Amino acid sequence: MTTPLSARQAAPHGLVLKACIFITGLAGIVAEYVMATLASYLLGDAVLQWTLTVSLMLFAMGVGSRVSRFVRGSMLDAFVAVELLLSVVCAISATLAYFLSGWTTNLAPVIYGLSFTIGLLIGIEIPLATRLNQEFDELRVNISSVLEYDYYGALLGGVLFAFVALPFLGLTYTPIAVGALNLVVAGVLFARHGRLFTWRRGLRVAFGGVAAFVVVLAVFAEPIVLYGEQRKYRDQVIYQEQTRYQRVVMTQAQGHHWLYLDGHTQFSSFDEERYHEPLVHPAMLASATRRRVLMLGGGDGLALREVLKHPEVSDVTLVDIDEAMTTLGQTHEVLVTLNRGAFDDPRVSVVNQDGYRYLRDADRRFWDVILVDLPDPRTIDLARLYGREFYHLAYEHLSPGGVVATQATSPFFTRRAFLSVSATMTAAGLTTASYHNHVPTMGELGWVLGMRGRDDTRPVPERDRAGLRQRLAGLTFETLDTRFVNRDAMVSMLHFGKGFDDAVDVSDETNFAIFYYYRDGDWELN
Repeated sequence: MTTPLSARQAAPHGLVLKACIFITGLAGIVAEYVMATLASYLLGDAVLQWTLTVSLMLFAMGVGSRVSRFVRGSMLDAFVAVELLLSVVCAISATLAYFLSGWTTNLAPVIYGLSFTIGLLIGIEIPLATRLNQEFDELRVNISSVLEYDYYGALLGGVLFAFVALPFLGLTYTPIAVGALNLVVAGVLFARHGRLFTWRRGLRVAFGGVAAFVVVLAVFAEPIVLYGEQRKYRDQVIYQEQTRYQRVVMTQAQGHHWLYLDGHTQFSSFDEERYHEPLVHPAMLASATRRRVLMLGGGDGLALREVLKHPEVSDVTLVDIDEAMTTLGQTHEVLVTLNRGAFDDPRVSVVNQDGYRYLRDADRRFWDVILVDLPDPRTIDLARLYGREFYHLAYEHLSPGGVVATQATSPFFTRRAFLSVSATMTAAGLTTASYHNHVPTMGELGWVLGMRGRDDTRPVPERDRAGLRQRLAGLTFETLDTRFVNRDAMVSMLHFGKGFDDAVDVSDETNFAIFYYYRDGDWELN
């Protein structure tokens, strides 16, 4: 029987331990952000998912802290074992979720289960690190020292996640990098203090297994994710990318292409003109002039293609927050063919920035037409771009007689959200007219067009709205190279049936009414 090592002999060197605590703090916060971002991408409603996921992980950390009290003896072995488990769970998290998304639409148990497991293991490791460090610092210094290095690591982790990991590694490889980092922490401790471990042989085998697992996962993660994507989409996936802001997937079937952002259809080449032509041409022709055009969103370039059909246009600024999307629109063969190389036109300039911020900071710039080609207001961030403050900014940057037009969700599935867009634009001082069209691959879609008067007098809603509708009904499209929209189509799109005179709330940054209207839409009918 061997004599037990003294307490000081059974603890790693203090500086090595503190460095490991710093790195585990970094890895832990990145793991939390990965799971919260993954939940928002795959489950929707970013604010709700970030709230639930981070709260669940913090709760799990509390449970883990309680569990750690039952670890008696061999604390260094336990700490390294926890790090190895974290390596596996963190590394596999995103790949597993994306893979399972092709088999089930109910991913909440998977994502929340992974989040709880990661939080539990993080909760165990911090108390163990504190107990290991007690040999070097008295109690008051020990606790503050462990938390200090952990929080410093968390700060660096947050910065790296936002500016390095997510933009360059994406959600597939960031968790694998986190897993590798935990493996490195465990490896450093084991290499420096192997003689202090009780479970040396078992841990050597575990290290080999985990290291091999992380390497194999790094090699095959992309094919695994692609397999899950292919199961999720009925057509052949020809392109997929996780950008800093969204997941981009392109599919192909029977000579046509579909573009999806975060799983939501953006267009199909089968009938995309039934969306892009109504968005662009009524606004362009209704505006007093159309020399200067601002587009918010539309990084695929298809709406831009329609704008450039108007010979009077001298300058187009396209603002899209996702540089990866505008790069795709400029370089991918499918999109370049569909948008007819619109980005190569010398009249076009691209700005990769948030549309709200761009308008806010645009100083005294004015545009004749502002086109808003953005996703539905399914998150609070997107809902800001459908609010009164945003439309007031658009009003301030329109030239006299200028027009802003926006896609406005579905008047069928999200009728109250659709009505709220019109009410909100009216509240911002614009004279509005609404219209709609059936797009076979996407369903019933709606648009709202708002016009700034030729002077600064406030509009008379009913009289001016009727006049604007008459103006739209009288537009002629014969000189334009269109596939769908003409005068008869425009007249048809202006008419609605019963039920479109409900009173709805104006959406602003105090209530985000459109977000809740959209969330509570009749999606079960879709």
